[in-house]
Amino acid sequence: MLPASFQLPAAIVLLVGGVISCFAGYRVFRIVLGIYGFILGALLASSAIGTDQGFWMIVAAFVGGLIGALILILAYFAGVALLGAGIGAFLANVIWASLGREPHVFIVILFAVSGALAALALQRYVIIGSTAFGGAWTAIVGGATLAGKRVAADAQTLANSDVWLAYPLNPAPGQRWVLFAWLALGFAGVIVQLTVTAKNKK
Repeated sequence: MLPASFQLPAAIVLLVGGVISCFAGYRVFRIVLGIYGFILGALLASSAIGTDQGFWMIVAAFVGGLIGALILILAYFAGVALLGAGIGAFLANVIWASLGREPHVFIVILFAVSGALAALALQRYVIIGSTAFGGAWTAIVGGATLAGKRVAADAQTLANSDVWLAYPLNPAPGQRWVLFAWLALGFAGVIVQLTVTAKNKK
């Protein structure tokens, strides 16, 4: 959650960060961890502030983002397991959402633990796959926000809206193209990383 005036720069950060992660995530893994730590920290911290406190919302987002980035960068060795756990939890939510339900907390935990164990066993490929598909999704969230702003947001709309709420798991409700775009971009990211950006990096 951020003031509405920050929607455009936040969307650009999501788009650029997502593209970097998608196509060069393995090579710049520490930077990717920092980017995602900052995004998660900023979203969590700013959501704890009331919608009528714009200044403190920005401060909370910035401080929370720095703390989140620092935690993930320092937890570099645990980062692979955390990424695997995050991908597992994300997949659980996606699968159950496609069935029109929400997964039970134990299902999410089971997917997260399985993802963490798989990530540790297949470290290189999990980093490439998770950064490619995670970056693809982040880029789509940023791109959808930018497209929505261009199409729907005018000066009056922004004047009537005090805050911008980010919906990272559902950037374009009811739009099936999002899934296909995510898969296509994610696979493209995997191919580029395996053949170009991460080819000679061990």
